[in-house]
Amino acid sequence: SPYRIMPACSSYGKCGGCHTAHMTYEKELSLKLENVNSTLQHVGDLDIEIKEILPSLKECSYRNKSICAVGNDPKTGLVICGFYQKHSHRIIPVENCLLQSEESNQVNRVIVDWMNREQIIPYDEGTHKGTVRHIFCRKSEHTHDFVVCIVSARGFGNKTDKLIDELCEKCPFITGIVLNVNKTKGNTILTGDFHTLWGDPCINDDLNGIHFSISPQAFFQVNPLQAERLYSKVAEYADLNGTETVLDLYCGTGTIGLSLASRSKSVLGIEIIEEAIENAKENAKLNHISNTDFYCMDASEIANNIEQHSLNPDVIVVDPPRKGLNDSVIESIVKMNPSRLIYVSCNPATLARDLHILLENGFCYSAGTAVDMFPRTNHVETVVLMSRKDT
Repeated sequence: SPYRIMPACSSYGKCGGCHTAHMTYEKELSLKLENVNSTLQHVGDLDIEIKEILPSLKECSYRNKSICAVGNDPKTGLVICGFYQKHSHRIIPVENCLLQSEESNQVNRVIVDWMNREQIIPYDEGTHKGTVRHIFCRKSEHTHDFVVCIVSARGFGNKTDKLIDELCEKCPFITGIVLNVNKTKGNTILTGDFHTLWGDPCINDDLNGIHFSISPQAFFQVNPLQAERLYSKVAEYADLNGTETVLDLYCGTGTIGLSLASRSKSVLGIEIIEEAIENAKENAKLNHISNTDFYCMDASEIANNIEQHSLNPDVIVVDPPRKGLNDSVIESIVKMNPSRLIYVSCNPATLARDLHILLENGFCYSAGTAVDMFPRTNHVETVVLMSRKDT
């Protein structure tokens, strides 16, 4: 193919991180847009064509978050760090991932070298023995903040200070070191107790002028520069004039809702994760935003609260997980009858399914844009504006 190129990463095809490093970025974008439209037509039976995809401002080193698995090389017995091979828990060692920041790659190398030198044994999923499970790094796009979170089954005892000294000496850009003691036997990464070993456990970053303080366990967009473009598209579709009530379902830490607050009368955010709601409230205070309310509840429960809370939103924004909207959420949206519904989707298949149902229940398609949040992977975001048929 004239679009085939030599992958820049030597681990491509082995590690399960990238999917499209063997083609030009222009071809990758066209295939993602084609995938969205094909899915809308064949899964949703929709006569809809989205004509635009927003390319990422960065093709490489765009991820502000890195989570790498730690284990032993079965041949040498040495500690390795990398990513799981597709459909397996076999770790492919990767020293220089091109999607991560160079700082994250450097931190991984320093911790692995320290573990080999100090004979720190990685966690073994089979025997449940050992210590370090993952290395989690998060970097701010707009400040110099950089936090390292080491996910381990237990602490390091009298070797903790050696680890701190090693990281501070060889990675002077670090602003915080956190230990996450995760004793679970499952594959959940960030769970359990968090202990700040050194510095500040949070990073500070901005999205479209809104300031966020982000703890290790808090959700934040992986590609913040592209997230700003996505949120600008949401604001364009919302078309707010300051008089509207906005309902933000699956609001997370409030990133979308807070970005719309200055243009609306009020914003109500709904999210099932309690820590995310607390982060959203804190972020509202941090930015002196007083016209937002955030509640911890399942989006499917909104149906039981429509009349109780007199919910009559003019605009609804939904950003659900990959499984999309369940029947009760769609039923609630139809009952609230907003003028505009903005659907942010990370899964074209569930988006197509849900749009089909919404079209049968009083809504019509108005506009749509695909957004490439994750270059060199097969993932694509889509933003769709639905309007009431009578408007």
